[in-house]
Amino acid sequence: MIEIATSSTTATLVIAGDLDLAERDQFPEIAARVVGLRRQLLVIDMCRVTFMDSTGAAFLISLADAGRKRGGATVLRGADERDLFVLEVCGALDLFRIDGEHRCDPASMPAVPQRTAGTQPSGSRRAALSQRRRRA
Repeated sequence: MIEIATSSTTATLVIAGDLDLAERDQFPEIAARVVGLRRQLLVIDMCRVTFMDSTGAAFLISLADAGRKRGGATVLRGADERDLFVLEVCGALDLFRIDGEHRCDPASMPAVPQRTAGTQPSGSRRAALSQRRRRA
């Protein structure tokens, strides 16, 4: 399930469940709606995402790319290590600002297994991701 909320300057996409090949049919319509809003800031709330594959990553990348072309920014909130890894493998992590301060509210996630937002990767990936977060 994907919900869109807006303010005067921000569009927030709240994603719950899997973001993968099985969900791809809804991506074009949602992308068109988000791009049509023409907000400078897109916040993608991933607290309730249970799984993301390269198809889901491509969807997020297309949103970030569209925003960047208009001079906007895209923030990932509640993305865990697995999500960041998929985006990194796709070579697209630099398109996003990572909100490392956000903590997902377990009370808002009754139907989806709880995830730990902001989980830190280990080793050299941690250093690279930390450096990207500081630039955001």
